[in-house]
Amino acid sequence: MGSVGMLKNSTKICAPLMSQSIDQMVNDMFQAKVQGADVVEIRLDCIKNFQPRQDLKIILKNKPLPVLIVYRPKWEGGQYEGDEHMRLEALNLAKELGADYIDLELKVASDLMEEHKLDQHGGGKVIVSCYLDSATPSKEDLSHLVACMQSTGADIIKLVTNATNITELARIFHLLSHCQMPLIAYSIGDRGLISQILAPKFGGFLVYGSIEGNPVPGLPTLDSLRHAYGVEYINEDTKVFGLISKPVSHSKGPILHNPTFRHVGYNGMYVPMLVDDLKEFFRVYSSPDFAGFSIGIPYKEAVIGFCDEVHPLAQSIGAVNTIIRRPSNGKLVGYNTDCEASITAIEDALKVMGCTDGEASFPSPLTGKLFVLVGAGGAGKALAFGAKSRGARVIIFDIDFGLNLLPGMGLSILLGCQSLFSTSWF
Repeated sequence: MGSVGMLKNSTKICAPLMSQSIDQMVNDMFQAKVQGADVVEIRLDCIKNFQPRQDLKIILKNKPLPVLIVYRPKWEGGQYEGDEHMRLEALNLAKELGADYIDLELKVASDLMEEHKLDQHGGGKVIVSCYLDSATPSKEDLSHLVACMQSTGADIIKLVTNATNITELARIFHLLSHCQMPLIAYSIGDRGLISQILAPKFGGFLVYGSIEGNPVPGLPTLDSLRHAYGVEYINEDTKVFGLISKPVSHSKGPILHNPTFRHVGYNGMYVPMLVDDLKEFFRVYSSPDFAGFSIGIPYKEAVIGFCDEVHPLAQSIGAVNTIIRRPSNGKLVGYNTDCEASITAIEDALKVMGCTDGEASFPSPLTGKLFVLVGAGGAGKALAFGAKSRGARVIIFDIDFGLNLLPGMGLSILLGCQSLFSTSWF
């Protein structure tokens, strides 16, 4: 699909390459270009029997894209365990030979820059990086850390944290928005994914995506960044929508909604949101920029308590699967679209299959039919309500006898359904 009337942002997409041979590294650079990368990150510490002068010349002579050179030591999560002086010499050589960017760890950057041990004549920019294994620090601690990184004289700074909760990412977004120099900042882990995807909205210099066939844990693929998310079109005015669920990795929402947004020229982005605490999530992400949410397992019933208003149908069902933040006042309004969408689809299928013969007088092809449901969660409630409203005879099988006994019984009483509970349903 096209991107009607949408302008591209300046954020670059970088593919980290960790091949073990020079030949494969060169091949991967070209693959990354084909798959949509703007920059490639070359991990020298992953190359077996790396020969700095010989191998760097091959890499830089054959580069189809700007190159970021990284030679990550073991103490910063990399694979290099040799002499530190030789490692820094290789980085200096890369800059001298024409690398577009080189990465220096904060721990060594200050000394190198102050003592002028880094070649000042090469054209490459210096990225000073810091990796934190812990959760994202407070805003104050992040500000102090960034100030320390800026003091090294870096051209660009990079900060990576390990997200333990999706609400931590708000601090990353705040940092990106307020930093006075080019900044790469994101969190890794399942809860950190949206910090990569939404970085362009907050002014991130660069985002990372892996090439096909060489996945990198915690990173989206180049293909998903370009096509499922269209990150090159995100800007500060982009409205954020997402699926609140746990788990959330199964969601196909991004590949459905985002291309559609771009096709109609709507400046929106749909992302998966792995949420642990609903109350904290809605408190932290209360900005109008977070404009709406789909609600998945296990939150369709619990989320009602966080809505300012609930549509009567959703209130009757006792489950919400869609929330919209009303632009005029910021209130969260909950709806249930599971009911009508699912029941209408079933009715249409029955009509196509000819299951309405002789029943033309009935208001629905479900009228009088036996409607069997497995599960009494939020979606189950919606289907049961819809089927009963169409005159079907509803039976509910609840798989999790112990967990859903009361909800299942409550639903059956409410709707006049029959509940059958089983701990071993196949």
